[in-house]
Amino acid sequence: MWWIPITIGAASLQVARNALQRGLLAGAGPWGATLVRFLYGLPFSLGFVAVAAVYSRGAHPVFGPRFLGACLAGGGAQIVATAAMLVSMRRSSFALGTVFQQSGIPFAALIGMAFGERLDGWKWLGLALATAGLMALGWPRRGEGGRDWTAAPLGLVAGAGFAVAANAYRQSALALDPGHPVLAAQITLVVVQALQSIALVGWLSATDQGALKATLRAWRVSLGAGFFGAAASGLWFTAFALSPAGPVRAVGVVEMPIAALTGRRLFAERLSLWQIAAAAVTAAGVGLAALG
Repeated sequence: MWWIPITIGAASLQVARNALQRGLLAGAGPWGATLVRFLYGLPFSLGFVAVAAVYSRGAHPVFGPRFLGACLAGGGAQIVATAAMLVSMRRSSFALGTVFQQSGIPFAALIGMAFGERLDGWKWLGLALATAGLMALGWPRRGEGGRDWTAAPLGLVAGAGFAVAANAYRQSALALDPGHPVLAAQITLVVVQALQSIALVGWLSATDQGALKATLRAWRVSLGAGFFGAAASGLWFTAFALSPAGPVRAVGVVEMPIAALTGRRLFAERLSLWQIAAAAVTAAGVGLAALG
């Protein structure tokens, strides 16, 4: 059950990373803010690999096509999901953007079934409750120009992308070295972040050099986001290597109240009673999904 405290730690660090990334949106745009997570996190991830290697004697990683294919699939899905999540946060709120991305819970469970992973009846009931709560939260708010219908769909895109990434990273770690899940998770993280950094730097160099320069000018904030991102991802990857993605994503919803407090403290955001009630239903579903 070590994956449970590992997941809670990952979720907490993820909120800090998301807050720093959100602050970069104005200057760097969604793709530049997404790049920060990978490029500036890579040096820290290399350090995590070195530490894991010391405690993983006898490991024999196998860098086969299954491993590389899963890394490519997960890395691409995570890039799209991260950009969608950040835009969803900007168009709704920090807390609700965090909630919307939790649509990855049922997606992760469904995708996991394709790899032979099964959930019992209580967990499916929990996933249904969590999904109902997310649907209630997805009703768009009324803004100055009418209702904004884009935040919730973008959150769903983010959830689906993170679900694909979660299952892909689990498969890549299992393919690399199932006997040493911590080391396999950290190596997977480094390979994925390197591929993501190369892809996004190339894309921005060709399409939006201003966004790329903005991430370099804001290197202090970017470095902080990179550290928290690498630490969170390292823990996420380890949890995925130890447990199916569905339950891990379910426990990870502990970030919802943390994000709500962060949004109120940093961005002066407040949730309505309806939103709090829907979030409570989601949390109940999460509890069943994780512990049922």
